[in-house]
Amino acid sequence: MNRELFRSRLGFLLVSAGCAIGIGNVWRFPYVVGQSGGGYFVLFYLICLLIMGVPVLTMELAVGRASRKSAVLAYKTLEKPGQKWHIHGWFCMIGCYLLMMYYTTVSGWMVDYFAEFIKGTFVSGMASDAVSGVFDGLLSNPGKMVFWTEVVVVAGFIVCSFGLQNGLERISKVMMLALLVLIVVLAVHSLMLPVASEGMKFYLLPSAESIKTNGLGNVILAAMNQAFFTLSLGIAAMEIFGSYMGDEHTLGGEAIRICVLDTFVALMAGTIIFPACFSFNVSPDAGPPLIFVTLPQVFVNMEGGRLWGALFFLFMVFASFSTVLAVFENIIAICMDTFGISRKKAVIINGIILAVASLPCVFGYNIWSSLHIIGARDVLDSEDFLVSSLLLPIGSLVYLLFCVSKWGWKFDNYLAEVNKGEGIKLSPKLKFYFKFILPVLIIIVLLQGLL
Repeated sequence: MNRELFRSRLGFLLVSAGCAIGIGNVWRFPYVVGQSGGGYFVLFYLICLLIMGVPVLTMELAVGRASRKSAVLAYKTLEKPGQKWHIHGWFCMIGCYLLMMYYTTVSGWMVDYFAEFIKGTFVSGMASDAVSGVFDGLLSNPGKMVFWTEVVVVAGFIVCSFGLQNGLERISKVMMLALLVLIVVLAVHSLMLPVASEGMKFYLLPSAESIKTNGLGNVILAAMNQAFFTLSLGIAAMEIFGSYMGDEHTLGGEAIRICVLDTFVALMAGTIIFPACFSFNVSPDAGPPLIFVTLPQVFVNMEGGRLWGALFFLFMVFASFSTVLAVFENIIAICMDTFGISRKKAVIINGIILAVASLPCVFGYNIWSSLHIIGARDVLDSEDFLVSSLLLPIGSLVYLLFCVSKWGWKFDNYLAEVNKGEGIKLSPKLKFYFKFILPVLIIIVLLQGLL
């Protein structure tokens, strides 16, 4: 059976960027910038994205395109007889399940907040305690949390049931184009707020004071970690889209375009958030509550805040749901390729699995709130630790070693696949960096996550 391919290059770029664009960009990126002191973090983040993110992204895409298979069979196709690289393919599948076990819950929060702004729950001049009480009320209500989580799961699998071109590509293109329009509109609005310039100075101008406060090493490590996290590398979430690509364009050029789109959204998210925080005297380093507690306080004090809040959370819905669709497609493709089942059967089986598997994260905030799995971490943080601190960096290291070592696919084969087609070509001179320096950088990210 011929493998389905993307209908257009734009479809590939938007779907792949949609997988990368998500909570890492518009939730995690702004608060990590705030906690890391602004400008210098952004500078180091961009450098790390170029020297770490782009190379590993080309490797996932190359394994996918060369094999025309999903994670497990991709390794089996390219590895030598008797080798066991394909075992990592099963860990990729586990990683995708784990990621979706909490990502669907957080996506459900986005949908709920969009609905709350539409309904008028957040009103002008609302007290800060009342604003934060909305989020507390959501977390303490298991029925409401289950409803929105399952809405995300069901909607995601329904879209994927229509196939690559008619489901994932068609819906993702619409969502991503709408997301890009929304983020520009929101950013322009934020830049017109009273003290927007102060927020942008904090955000983009490197400050020696921030280095003194946070420490140069900590800022660089945070930037490395964020550059890695944002692209969802290491669990084959990107590899699957390589398997759907044509050979017309080089993977180096396509990887750079995906990173540019991903970075554009992250930088624009900061452009929305920091001017707004400074204009309404709200701390930009609030950590994870920034989106659900801090920003609504900004919107309720802003003229037309109900509209701007609704538009912001619609943008957040598109950002998170694009990742959900991409990872669901990967899970479905692995099941179809590895077990030889139809798309319809794969959708039904995995829809049921994730509808149930998402519940522990939901209940971890209410009826199982005393449950701590890894150390003092609750259910969501434990699942996130396994994915972000273990499976992503370890998986990326495996892809790297597979592509550049003589015991794997070998660097020359990888380079030939990456440079196939028109566009930016990688130099053979990068071999030393890929074999001896990049692995060390990934190990540093891994150790940082563990420590």
